[in-house]
Amino acid sequence: MPAPLRPRRSVLFMPGSNARALEKAQSLAADGLIFDLEDAVAPDAKRSARDSVARALAAGNYGRRELMLRVNALTTEWGHADLVAAASMPIDAVLLPKVESADAVRQAQAVLVEAGAPERLAIWCMIETPRGVLRSEGIASAGTRVTGLVMGTADLTKDLRARHTRDRLPLMTAFGHCLLIARAFGLAILDGVHLDLADDEGFLAACRQGRDLGFDGKTLIHPKTIAAANAIFAPSSEEVTSARRIIAAHAEAIAAGTGIVVVDGKLIESLHVQSAQQTVALAEAIASLDHGSQS
Repeated sequence: MPAPLRPRRSVLFMPGSNARALEKAQSLAADGLIFDLEDAVAPDAKRSARDSVARALAAGNYGRRELMLRVNALTTEWGHADLVAAASMPIDAVLLPKVESADAVRQAQAVLVEAGAPERLAIWCMIETPRGVLRSEGIASAGTRVTGLVMGTADLTKDLRARHTRDRLPLMTAFGHCLLIARAFGLAILDGVHLDLADDEGFLAACRQGRDLGFDGKTLIHPKTIAAANAIFAPSSEEVTSARRIIAAHAEAIAAGTGIVVVDGKLIESLHVQSAQQTVALAEAIASLDHGSQS
């Protein structure tokens, strides 16, 4: 099913074992939060982290942010219980780690259904291995609950035996492939995290590159990066103004029975109007979310 249009400029990973961080997240300006039971939690803290996240979510106070739970894989001793718990949590989606096959998605979906998960509970998939990239088409179409992909750039770089470069050239093939798959199946797709928190310029460059490539937003590991991601992945005021002019000019041309529309010397076709409508819709959704976060 197509992913609903909603802001996903900044989606912050929150360690499920850190109660203070879970509370602080209630006041952060991130569009989305990923409560993490996997990489961010030590093996001996997995069960207590699951309980902590459940309590935090039950208490509410996260506003209109998109909420996800990254579970452990079903191949681990914690994965099944994570999915069963997720089925009754007030979240928007479950994020599956290191997905490498459509079967892994279907197995997770079966557990959710058996546990009584509501139909609205979506599944997002981490694509962070070469096999996951190559099988992303099957993963994207594995079930009606699949609505988004998240690039796991750190693990993917490791598996490729590539280097972490400022231009991220080693990842371009994987990025392009997964972006094509996401758009072909109507899914959202998020760029991976930037691990060097001291490299502010590198983070900004990665955000701009991700936005240019077509990602909907960026996954983050620290609150200090939220504002920059929000700014870069949002349409600028100039873009919104231009989009509104394109929509208005096209509507006027249709009403007048004119076949040709020109705005600022540029010929406007239906594809430009569709892009303009998406820009305006995203800007309005961002304004609504920001307003809701303050209430």
